[in-house]
Amino acid sequence: IPAVMLFGVSHNKDHSGTDSMDPNGLMARMIDRAKQAAPDTTIIADLCFCEYTDHGHCGPINGRGDVDNDKTVENIAMQAVIAAEAGADMVAPSGMMDGQISGIRHALDVTGFSHIPVMAYAAKFASVFYGPFRDAAGCSLGHNPNVPKNRKSYQLDPANGREAIRDALMDEQEGADILMVKPGMPYLDILAKLREKTELPLAAYQISGEYAMIRLAAEAGAIEYQSAMMESLLSFKRAGADMILTYSACDVADWLK
Repeated sequence: IPAVMLFGVSHNKDHSGTDSMDPNGLMARMIDRAKQAAPDTTIIADLCFCEYTDHGHCGPINGRGDVDNDKTVENIAMQAVIAAEAGADMVAPSGMMDGQISGIRHALDVTGFSHIPVMAYAAKFASVFYGPFRDAAGCSLGHNPNVPKNRKSYQLDPANGREAIRDALMDEQEGADILMVKPGMPYLDILAKLREKTELPLAAYQISGEYAMIRLAAEAGAIEYQSAMMESLLSFKRAGADMILTYSACDVADWLK
């Protein structure tokens, strides 16, 4: 396992997710701890605010009750610098805000971190398959009646594949070093089409709901876990992924040995 991605589950949540922009906050501390524990492992910092805001959205809410795109870009640029200062080897912005890649790239470049690569969540869909993660991270929506009940205003419509390709190629133009498709299995067509249009490395993220389906089906005796998991991961490679993010990484590493 050459790399791990870190997600914070903050106990100090507020409207804007300021804990993640604090040099002594959870995000900075967990990156530092991970880098000390495994100095030869690539530590990737997920950049987002849903785990740090009290409403669960990926940025602050404006006066109209929507996520404020421009303020979120400003904040996520600060978050990227904090992550780099803490020792992150790569940053991965997941909020799907317009202009976030250029904002992050500029912030890293002017603060002496031009060597830090950006893995863009370039085609991230408003999917039901995030459920187990959001429950674990405490960022499920619906608790606050004054904010949107879903993330469809900034994440991609599952029916709109052309917008996904357009957004991903825009991230490339803004300076992304790696493009990610998320979720994985339901969007293999997007991954394959993107492979035809870019020479950048592509990542596929097998998210919590995808992993849980395979794991729970195996526990129920419906399928064999190892064979099903490996088949799903091979589908990502076949579609063009250069790297795969999966909750089964430790199991797969053991099988490959």
